[in-house]
Amino acid sequence: MTVLVFIDPDYPAGRIADAKLPQLFATDLGATRGDGIFESLLVVEGKPKKIQAHLNRLASSAQLLELQIPSQQQWLAAVDTAITAFGQPDAVVKLLVTRGIEGRPNPTAWVQIFAPPALGKQQRESGLDVLLLDRGYDSDLAQRAPWLLLGAKTLSYAVNMAALRYAHQQGADDVIFTSSDGRVLEGPTSSVLIARREGEKKRLVTPQLDAGILPGTTQGALFAAAQQAGWELGYGPLVPQDLFEADAAWLISSVRLLAPINRIDGQEIGSTQDRTELSAELSAILADTE
Repeated sequence: MTVLVFIDPDYPAGRIADAKLPQLFATDLGATRGDGIFESLLVVEGKPKKIQAHLNRLASSAQLLELQIPSQQQWLAAVDTAITAFGQPDAVVKLLVTRGIEGRPNPTAWVQIFAPPALGKQQRESGLDVLLLDRGYDSDLAQRAPWLLLGAKTLSYAVNMAALRYAHQQGADDVIFTSSDGRVLEGPTSSVLIARREGEKKRLVTPQLDAGILPGTTQGALFAAAQQAGWELGYGPLVPQDLFEADAAWLISSVRLLAPINRIDGQEIGSTQDRTELSAELSAILADTE
């Protein structure tokens, strides 16, 4: 079951729409040009996880696109309505907003809620085989060309989905993008993490954001909690060799959460024991975050 709740000034708590009927105008710029933004988050036991971080990132994306979006209060009200109408304790929520119908000034904004995909749990438990793919631009491009919207979570995910299809055709599960000058970036729908053990010390590292990487809400929450648990933190720049030399590596996202990487380009990352132990420890830390 899918529930749709549109943000409508005539409905303070949001307007529930029939997901089995057409709801989006064919002239909506989200459909015709991919001109819009979105966020995805988990609902666990009826409570949306890290929703403030997602609302903040939605606002940041909107600023990059010069896009007018509803207030945070309107989003929160619509999310509450969607969760109540869905009626299940665990779910995935999407917040979506487009520039609206062409020629009209108002955006189209709605909340979509549905059951969590089974694949996420499977990949958390079994791990991933990943390919490194060149994203086709260097790590300085985001600063030179802000109009490319690197670092915004836009609806234009055609390239990301093509990368995943390519990986599946090659027998892999997912992708880590690299820049043309050799830096590790991110996955099509995830952030990259690696762990290193140095004696009794444990260090968690993610790529720097200055290369146009989308700031990871779940990665940020894990970093804050891991630091409280005694982990050291680091921010790239990372190169592929750092991945191959890590004791463990993961792709992390709001819906799939922490998925260990078994192999990159066919090469095993760390050992089974390290992946299992470190994944269990970090997953427990992540589970305690709001």
